[in-house]
Amino acid sequence: MAICEKLKYASEQSSVFQKFFLLFIIGFFLIFVGIIILMVAAVLFDGSANFGAFIFIGPFPIVMGAGPEALWMILFAIILAVLSVIMFLVLRRERKKSESSVL
Repeated sequence: MAICEKLKYASEQSSVFQKFFLLFIIGFFLIFVGIIILMVAAVLFDGSANFGAFIFIGPFPIVMGAGPEALWMILFAIILAVLSVIMFLVLRRERKKSESSVL
């Protein structure tokens, strides 16, 4: 029975890695598309573009923004940062529950 449980746990771990990798690729693609859209908008409409971003370095979020509507972009980035921390904590709790049920 222990071998079956170990195989099930290993397949769950590879599934988690596949989900993480898929989210990583989607995030990278979204960032790339956003940069392209900003460049096209700046060239075609000869106007200013807004920018808001957050970067996680360890547990510390860095929030930045530029443009006439930078305040709204920064607020949106802060909301996204808080949501990502909440998602991290929820997913971590779920993983610990699944690991404890397997053992």
